[in-house]
Amino acid sequence: MLHQYMEQLETLGLNLFFAAIFFFIGMAIRDVLKQGNVPKFGRNIVWLVLFLGCAGFIAKGIIQMTWETSGIG
Repeated sequence: MLHQYMEQLETLGLNLFFAAIFFFIGMAIRDVLKQGNVPKFGRNIVWLVLFLGCAGFIAKGIIQMTWETSGIG
């Protein structure tokens, strides 16, 4: 039974790994911004860029999943 779901488990594990990486990057950025006394506008720009990176990754996953289920990719 495990062999049937191996590809799905690998995909889930990879997605969880990327989520953990984004979390740790966010925590590191938060620490650097706090210690560097960065102005509020600069902090907002940094968080916007990080959010857009996460949103792009999520959008890619959704598009890939829909294409694979419809038989395109």
